[in-house]
Amino acid sequence: MKILVVDDERDIQTLFEQRFRKEIRERRVEFIFAFAAEDALSYLYQHEHEAVLILSDINMPGMSGLELLRQIKQKYLKPPPVVMMITAYGDAENYNIAKQLGADDFLTKPVDFNLLKEKLKINS
Repeated sequence: MKILVVDDERDIQTLFEQRFRKEIRERRVEFIFAFAAEDALSYLYQHEHEAVLILSDINMPGMSGLELLRQIKQKYLKPPPVVMMITAYGDAENYNIAKQLGADDFLTKPVDFNLLKEKLKINS
């Protein structure tokens, strides 16, 4: 499973690589990291059907994760990628906007990696 993680905090890469070390080693999951929404769109444009799942932060400088979500859901229809939004803010407004824009799921920071693995159906 190829997962595109979009977050402006660069330490998120180390965190994901540590928490999914076994799954990466066993080639059950592969991560691609984009540190801006614009970089994520660029990656998706060049590798249209590679990312099975997109995990995106909401609050980022420049284009927000919500705007990224809007563009993904408008441009990438077949097959539509699964998009999970990740934010430090568990407020109802961001949740409702993300759902209206077509988010498939909504996680809060700090990410509960055991819950994420359950959602991804990855058993360690």
